[in-house]
Amino acid sequence: MLDGFKHGGNDYVKKPFSMEELIVRINSLLDRNQLKTIKNRIEIGQFTFNYKKQTLHYQENETLLTHKESELLFELSEKRNEILDRTFILNKLWGNNDFFNARSMDVFISKLRKKLKKDPNIQIINIRGFGYKLIC
Repeated sequence: MLDGFKHGGNDYVKKPFSMEELIVRINSLLDRNQLKTIKNRIEIGQFTFNYKKQTLHYQENETLLTHKESELLFELSEKRNEILDRTFILNKLWGNNDFFNARSMDVFISKLRKKLKKDPNIQIINIRGFGYKLIC
């Protein structure tokens, strides 16, 4: 065990272990690594999105975002000009892709569209049957 840590390991699992425990440990490590690489300030057209502070800046105006709006905008910006898979984002941000969560996500997409409409070069389009695309 100590040899593993000396060579760069940061976790271990004793046998026997459950698959659920393994999945939770893997997700924890992935989340930890993702947090290190997240940029705080993301340029989206004429907007500056501060992921950490959950704010959207346009010229001198600052708009506060909810947690879900911020997470959704971050995912869209990471896949800028590409399709963000609807099922993936529902599972990641809402925990599952049932009908009610899908409707909730549509509401958040509408809210983001309204907040981004000041820049006519930015669009969040629906790719029917696949997901959404942030174009800028």
